[in-house]
This record gives sequence, structure tokens and C-alpha cells, in this order.
Amino acid sequence: MPNVVFATDYKYMCSEPGQELIIKAAKEHNLDRVVVASCSPRLHEQTFRKAAERAGLNPYMFEMANIREHVSWVHAQEKEKATEKAIELVRRAVFKAARLEPLYKSAIGITKKALVIGGGIAGIQAALDIADAGFQVILVEKEPTIGGKMAQLDKTFPTLDCSS
Repeated sequence: MPNVVFATDYKYMCSEPGQELIIKAAKEHNLDRVVVASCSPRLHEQTFRKAAERAGLNPYMFEMANIREHVSWVHAQEKEKATEKAIELVRRAVFKAARLEPLYKSAIGITKKALVIGGGIAGIQAALDIADAGFQVILVEKEPTIGGKMAQLDKTFPTLDCSS
């Protein structure tokens, strides 16, 4: 397969020994990215990103082929179809990994300000709640008055108060 320098087969890649295999291979083969086709990405994507980082790689130079949920669980009774699909998912993950660029964490300052779009009853309540939490609020309404549909009602339930 193009762009593959090293490949191995290990049943429990998400385990500590499996992660150590990744770290060792990355160092021995001078890898600059990693593709894993094992374990659940939902549960173990961060596990593998951390392993890549421990190997000295940028953690975002990692890609997963989800053959567990997308192949083995779905095609348990169709082994040939499952194998074809797994190979294709791995091929695509390798293709994507070859085009990854490193990402870096950065700090960005925040402003304690919120924009609420819509001056109906929900927008007004959201603006009040946000303001009560200590944020400056900018409320934007497209109509000349706020209140939305509430402003059009004569009386409101359950008190029958005037809504305007």
C-alpha cells in the first residue's frame, strides 16, 4: 500500500502494550504519522493520539480506520464483504493520513460578551439569563419592537395578564 512504511497486527492495540508497539515503531522507523485500524475511535481516539505524542509525533498526525463499528459489527455474517470493506477503510485512512498537516494548540483570549439573535420571549429570557451570569449581552431583533409573537397576543395564560 502506498505511503505505508510499517504495518503490524496486534489484537489489543488500545492496551498499554499495544500503545508501546506504536511508540516503538514510530521511533524505530522514523514515522511522521500513524494510522490505526483497531478499537473504537469513540473510546480510544485520545488514547492513540496520546501514544503518538509520547512517540514524539504531533498528536494530530494520526488517523483511525473504524473497522470495529463500521465493519465487524455490521458485517459479522459476511466475512468476505467485511474484509473488502476493512481494506478499503484502511486504504482511505492511509490516503487521508498522508495529507494531514500538524495542528498546534494556541491560547485565544475571550470576551465576556454574548450575542442573542431574536427578541422573542425565548431570546429575551436567554439574554436575561446570560446577563445574570455576568456577561454583557447584545440582543438583535429584525422587527422594530421586541417580544416576537408574545407582543401580538392580547392576554396570556394562566393569569390572563396583558402581554404588551
